[in-house]
Amino acid sequence: MAKRFDRFLCIFLGHNESVIMALARFISLAYGSNLHPFRLTQRVCSATPIGVVPMPGKRLAFHKRSDDGSGKCLFYEPRGTEDMMYGVAYEIDMAEKPILDDLEGLNKGYNEQQVSFPLNGVTRHALVYVAASTHIDATLVPYTWYKDMVVLGARYHRLPADYIAKIEAVVAVLDPNPKRAADRAAIVKNMRVINAAQGV
Repeated sequence: MAKRFDRFLCIFLGHNESVIMALARFISLAYGSNLHPFRLTQRVCSATPIGVVPMPGKRLAFHKRSDDGSGKCLFYEPRGTEDMMYGVAYEIDMAEKPILDDLEGLNKGYNEQQVSFPLNGVTRHALVYVAASTHIDATLVPYTWYKDMVVLGARYHRLPADYIAKIEAVVAVLDPNPKRAADRAAIVKNMRVINAAQGV
């Protein structure tokens, strides 16, 4: 009876791609404004944090050119220095991946890369958005609301104080678009409330 059921299930799933998509999960490695679960779950509601991921040899910067004219997060490997940055691994329903890809600008400034890392004694594999070389400009700086999101995400996950201090030291400018600035400020306000409730 069990074998007959298993066969039926395989046939059913094999002809129902939407069901497979609903059941499948993937891991996304967040390191910028998506660090904070409030921000990420606004975009893809299934996102669930599963752990902090140290990224030795990598350095965080805000030089990815955005459509809004500001600098967004990227990471790179500086030569001759010992750097450390941090990401947070999130499990997300595969059905929501196209939504996240579109919001993050996949193939429109960000490319996708697979990375592997140990987490709780198990090697995990994740997808991470990396800045395309055509969209890197070292003269750019972030808007204040964007930097605030990254800082608040880092605090939420209790990343090392010296790492957070480096992010806080990044120069930022006010967003010249009042509507966008107000919208993002409301998100930042909610993040602050959540962090306060968590004692961070």
